[in-house]
Amino acid sequence: MTIQFHPITQDEAEEVVEWHYQGEYSFYDMKEGKEDYEEFIDPEQRSKHTHSAWRDGELIGFLTNTPVDVDTIDIGLGMHPDLTGKGEGQLFLRKGLQFVYENYAPLKITLSVAVFNKRAIKVYERAGFAVVKSFQQPTNGSIYEFVKMEKA
Repeated sequence: MTIQFHPITQDEAEEVVEWHYQGEYSFYDMKEGKEDYEEFIDPEQRSKHTHSAWRDGELIGFLTNTPVDVDTIDIGLGMHPDLTGKGEGQLFLRKGLQFVYENYAPLKITLSVAVFNKRAIKVYERAGFAVVKSFQQPTNGSIYEFVKMEKA
């Protein structure tokens, strides 16, 4: 199966912000954090490096690629809630990384993930990411622990 990425449209962004995750993963609902929601839904605030991910005619996720410096891209990604926890993450991440390398040619890729999200951390570690630091970040009306991971 092929996953294709293209610059996200407003309609796609409006669909993504409606996604609802189950249990503790509702932390990732875009509407849980006003600032994250507004940044994603507003075309003026949304990164021009945000891409939608499509497979077999269905919107399955998004990928944001933020240049940090000349050699580093920081990624943020999300999969459709119906696909999470079902072994789909590894393929999605692999295809996303392939897209980043082909379009940005970074020497290093970084990402941040909430510490409680053990299944995502496992996917990232299998793809060669390693934890480089932990930090506290205010989000969704509270302060949460995150880890910064890096793949060289």
